[in-house]
Amino acid sequence: MKKNNKNKSDFSKQKKNLIQNKTEIKTKSNLKINKSKNWFYVILILIPILFFVLIEFSLRIFNYGYDQSQWIEIGNDKLVINPDFGKRYFNNINFVPQTSDDYFDKVKKSNSFRVFVLGASSAAGFPYMPMGAFSKYIKKRLELVYPSSTIEVINISMTAVNTYTLLDLIPGVLDKDPDLILIYAGHNEFYGALGVGSVESLGSSELLKKMILYLNNYKITQLIKNSLSGILSIFSQKETLEKSHTLMSKMAKEKSIPLNSENFNKGVEQFSNNLSEILDKVKGKNVPVIVGRLVSNLKDQVPFESAKSENSETAIEVYKAAQKEYENSNYSKADSLFKLAKDLDALRFRAPEKFNQVINSIAKQYNTAIAPVDSLFSFNSENRIIGNNLMVDHLHPNVEGYMLIGKAFYETMQKMNYLPKNENPQIQFAKQDSTTRANFVFTKLDSIIGNNIVELLKNDWPFTKIKTAKSNEEILNPKNYVDSISLQYIENKISYADAYLEAASINLRRDNIEEYLKYMNILIYKYPGLKDIKTAIKYFYEQRKVDPKDYTNKRLGKISILNKEYEKAIQYLNESLKLNPIDDEVLYNLAFAYAEIKNYNSANEFVKKCLQINPLNKNGLKLQSRLNKN
Repeated sequence: MKKNNKNKSDFSKQKKNLIQNKTEIKTKSNLKINKSKNWFYVILILIPILFFVLIEFSLRIFNYGYDQSQWIEIGNDKLVINPDFGKRYFNNINFVPQTSDDYFDKVKKSNSFRVFVLGASSAAGFPYMPMGAFSKYIKKRLELVYPSSTIEVINISMTAVNTYTLLDLIPGVLDKDPDLILIYAGHNEFYGALGVGSVESLGSSELLKKMILYLNNYKITQLIKNSLSGILSIFSQKETLEKSHTLMSKMAKEKSIPLNSENFNKGVEQFSNNLSEILDKVKGKNVPVIVGRLVSNLKDQVPFESAKSENSETAIEVYKAAQKEYENSNYSKADSLFKLAKDLDALRFRAPEKFNQVINSIAKQYNTAIAPVDSLFSFNSENRIIGNNLMVDHLHPNVEGYMLIGKAFYETMQKMNYLPKNENPQIQFAKQDSTTRANFVFTKLDSIIGNNIVELLKNDWPFTKIKTAKSNEEILNPKNYVDSISLQYIENKISYADAYLEAASINLRRDNIEEYLKYMNILIYKYPGLKDIKTAIKYFYEQRKVDPKDYTNKRLGKISILNKEYEKAIQYLNESLKLNPIDDEVLYNLAFAYAEIKNYNSANEFVKKCLQINPLNKNGLKLQSRLNKN
């Protein structure tokens, strides 16, 4: 009996073990199946990813499309913002925003003071860019006050962009070890690329816009955009006269955005959120930053699109009321009404007053310095109301206005102790502004180009309801060589450098050496490879853009005198004298060069020969009088 019980027990154990083994086998089998399924899903997900990676890799190998790099090398270990970088913000219109081509060292020097300027057209210096931009005032002032420092002021502002572009640019800026960042932006928030009322809008989703900006770093995005553009072009007609319209007329899609409307509030929210994110990134890197408050033409710009206010008055009615208060000398009331008229203007090319409130609030939140541009403009305007005295159109300053913006930022830099620390100022603060203005690098060609751009701008919408059928040449009616060069540049027939070179060459052939040097010195000042006149001439000769026959010993002697290279001038002028011993101008210049190196015997000898040949040589008579006093 006991034996039977034992057998039964053993059998039960064996049965139990068998069931357990079967369960373990089944479990292991299920685990293998599950693992296989997991690997299947992983592979399923990886296949499209690998497919896109392969396409991206192939596009990069074959150098498809344009280079998306933020910075490119231009030789001599210098970097500059990629001129094609702006393409990423424009899909619906054929436009690439210009940049100032400001270069900086690839490896930052120990004595460098590096400043980046970010913004849109007003920061870029429109219509006087690049030399009229406020960044040029700041650069020149820093160079004069801190001559032993390597001053790098890099303006990467672009026309027709807004804070989305600034947000996209800021990581690349922070990678380049800036000592200071200056921001002047806000006017393009509605109609700039990705703005709520822009033709380049992607809807109202901030997340979508930021995702697109991120994806723009990949070549495959260019491929998709180009493919879609090609397909859409088959089913739609492009505007054949696109080139004849101004950028303002192309960019505005929602041509009416009333005050406090849904789109208006979206624009304010967009500006606020983007500015906050920008300052958060900058502060996270402990880089000093200054934000400038915005200015517009208040007194002399009639509202573009009249819209009613909450009390039923339209923008134009408020503007006319402001004019009446101004005429009656009620300037404080007039100022308030002019600002309200601007805010009621439903065509939002001018930033509303709300934006300066946003700047004040967010700057306070991030403990950021503010440049009081608006206050300085008001102080320098008649009866403290900004108008055509400092503006060329609705919001872009004239050259005096740009220098005031530069002054506002610089004085904030001084106040916040954001200036170079490796040397003491070489000019007293009270004299710095006037010294900078006296040395500001700006020519007649810059002025005419800017004025002509404004003239063309105001011959199109929204300044005029009906665009003139005249050509640019008919509108501008060029009267001299500077006007003609300006027109060629505006119509993109020649580059900025070639425009300056053409103006320089014409003055050289006319023996107007001082004007020639003004243009050449700007080219040398702006472009890193042209270190002096000699290398500039060599470079342009190799490019077949100058005739070496224009550079006679006589002209080279005068150029050397104006550059205060007197020993070199004497060599050139003596060679010239061998060809024509009775040239009174050469004799005078030789006398002047000898006088500058204090060789008064030779100076007297040559000035006497000069006056013997031409007793009425005014410069010779002045020099002789000066020598007689020594």
